[in-house]
Amino acid sequence: MLKEIIISIQAYFEAHQFIKKHKLWKWILIPGLFYAILFVIGIYYFWISSNAATAWMLTKFGVKKWLDHMQDTWLSFFFIIGQIFIHLLLLIFYFSFFKFMFLIIGSPVFAYLSEKTESILTGKEFPFSFSQLLKDMRRGIRIALRNMSWQTVYVIALLFLSLIPLIGWITPLIVFFIDCYYMGFSMLDYSSERNNLGVTESIDLISHHRGLAVGNGMVFYLFHFVPVIGWLFAPSYAVIAATLSLHRAKEKNVII
Repeated sequence: MLKEIIISIQAYFEAHQFIKKHKLWKWILIPGLFYAILFVIGIYYFWISSNAATAWMLTKFGVKKWLDHMQDTWLSFFFIIGQIFIHLLLLIFYFSFFKFMFLIIGSPVFAYLSEKTESILTGKEFPFSFSQLLKDMRRGIRIALRNMSWQTVYVIALLFLSLIPLIGWITPLIVFFIDCYYMGFSMLDYSSERNNLGVTESIDLISHHRGLAVGNGMVFYLFHFVPVIGWLFAPSYAVIAATLSLHRAKEKNVII
């Protein structure tokens, strides 16, 4: 798995050189600008609503009332730390939901970009077909909805775990890796579909090579720590890097 994660991370550096060499900037900047605008708007509304959501949850489960009754300094300290981690968990959950919505909207562009990348790598032409484009869109939407559903189940379960002092503090990290996996999964599936793998076959392939998906998702997340530029580049770089990583993994016999 570590070897696959390294391949995925290296693929982002290769993606940058690939984009420069083949002059793909318009396919990076146009969806990237749309993504960056939606991301800023979404984060704004998240911050003004997350405090209310956290307070409601703590009140609903009686945590705040119990702490007020106990009047213990250490318990209050753990409560404050717990609130911070709940905020982080909600932020990751929100970001995950936002990300999948964008994947659904941008599926035609991402499918084309993945196809273009593989065409350059292999020299194989993929003639444009409107019916194929619609098929790619349906596939992208189906995968995004499937991944979002499973991730939501995991996050809700971990949300209850986050209410437990100390143990709950690791939940944001667990959710982070789950989100990385499902993000990378969506990006890798464009290549799977193009290679005539059904949804079930793609799920089986990627689940056996989780490192490629996790590595892709990790770097996608890191892009968001670079304001504006990172937001512009994150989605398109991720799909090109996913295509390159799958290609490199096959070359190195990581995937047979």
